[in-house]
Amino acid sequence: MSFLSRLLGTAPDPREGVRPLWHRVVELARDPAYYADCGVADTIGGRFDLITAMVSVMMVRLEATDLRSESALLAELFVEDMDGQLREFGVNDVVVGKRVGKLMSVLGGRLGAYRGALNARDEARLAAAVARNVTFVEGADEAASAQKVAARLLALYDRLGRFDDKELLKASGIW
Repeated sequence: MSFLSRLLGTAPDPREGVRPLWHRVVELARDPAYYADCGVADTIGGRFDLITAMVSVMMVRLEATDLRSESALLAELFVEDMDGQLREFGVNDVVVGKRVGKLMSVLGGRLGAYRGALNARDEARLAAAVARNVTFVEGADEAASAQKVAARLLALYDRLGRFDDKELLKASGIW
């Protein structure tokens, strides 16, 4: 799609095809078990950490198939959502772009940290990455909490591998 088509709104937004997947990623990050059972802090930071973890898991899954471009579209939806969240929190227009840039950098770093461990199905390595990148409640046994989160992320990654690309993009009731 050309820039002019997107600007004038004459062509459909390609992100609409992955929007259900984005919504499912956010639902997964809001799973109460991460907060109650795994010790993730139920704060803005903790929730952001889980969203980036879920987006990373999903992007790694998409990268392993013919859906590489959908992985980029998912990242665009992440940016769109974070932009909206920052504005909702009252961040002014002048600094929103800079903050979104930092959030994208964070996502890229976490994607890199999680990708190798997920592809190798290395739970210990994934737990170490989770321990570095997830905010846990004060006083939690961070090593045990990181292990629980890593086990859940790896199980999700394995479940996602059972679905074909079309089922995955529909994101309805499959996981």
